Amino acid sequence: MTQDDMNQTHDDAVRAGGDGLEEHSTSPDLWLRVGAERLSLVRYVFLVQIEDGIPTAAQRSALEYSDAVLIGWPDADAPDVVAVDERQEAEIVAHVRIMEEYIGKFRESEREGNIDDMTDILIRISERVAEIRKIFQPDFPLPTFAEIRRVVQEEWDEDMGKIDPQSSGSASEVEQETRLENEQRDAGEQS
Repeated sequence: MTQDDMNQTHDDAVRAGGDGLEEHSTSPDLWLRVGAERLSLVRYVFLVQIEDGIPTAAQRSALEYSDAVLIGWPDADAPDVVAVDERQEAEIVAHVRIMEEYIGKFRESEREGNIDDMTDILIRISERVAEIRKIFQPDFPLPTFAEIRRVVQEEWDEDMGKIDPQSSGSASEVEQETRLENEQRDAGEQS
């Protein structure tokens, strides 16, 4: 199944909620599944886009946030998933609408190769799916993006502090450093 096929399958599921999502003829549990599946797909596309480079702190944070929203995603019949009333279902449908708008923007940014916009949009999609999850699973402790961003930024700063600014990291310099380290180690072993 191609990415377009998966997107079409999910588009069909979203449309199953009625004309433009206005009608609530489907089971509210569908929205629980659709939210997780849509975020999983967007997260995967984002991951593929950034995997060839070193992700920035913002990219890492966006990815970690989507992971936090998806971790331990419940089935509709899980004991801690609550039944939703009409007001809550209308709220869920509103979140799905916004999520779908962001997914359209995400696709545009992907076509343009705009990773920064994709990063921001992944965060927005994750926020919508987190809101859907909170309605279905109100007692599940979800971190905020700000909390995740703070932790990731601290890790990023620590990692960047370990990089030697005097080393340009060229292949020949790394080879020279390795050769010198090996010579020093060998000299130490012979003593």
